Amino acid sequence: MTSSLPETLLHERRAIRALTLPGLIRLVTEIDDNGPISHRRGSLQGAFGDLTAGQLRHAIDVARDLGLVHADEQAPDRYRLTASGEALAEVYDTAARWARARHFPDASTDFVTRVQRTLQLHSRSPHASGSPLEPSAPHEALAEFLQANPRVLYHADARSSQQVAEAGRAA
Repeated sequence: MTSSLPETLLHERRAIRALTLPGLIRLVTEIDDNGPISHRRGSLQGAFGDLTAGQLRHAIDVARDLGLVHADEQAPDRYRLTASGEALAEVYDTAARWARARHFPDASTDFVTRVQRTLQLHSRSPHASGSPLEPSAPHEALAEFLQANPRVLYHADARSSQQVAEAGRAA
């Protein structure tokens, strides 16, 4: 006899799966760290040379669908973060700081992998910090983000049936 997970937990796990795509993490943090990507600064592929065109296109599609990035082909700032995108960048930073302080998953792990593994860990175990009474900062930040952005929960759920696999790792 198998027990099914509560529907809200399923929505959350699907959202986390979407939010931990390497290309999406790279796109959101690049814009957060360096400002909007404009036509003057060159092509997107130039800013993300280590991502394939397919990975980059998929990241942009997911970011637009989830309301994280505003894209305007005619504006000087071609891609910029929305308020939700800025909030997600903060979640990513919180997860990376938590992981770096704990050398998780190991001391030489890159930013993207730290964020992925930390958020995935917290989707399985909200008390990954060790104390069952004290949720970790990444879990709290992610929970606040998902509560403030319910669109991400349900839109990620709708995309899960047509999810395109994002091959490879982004550095």
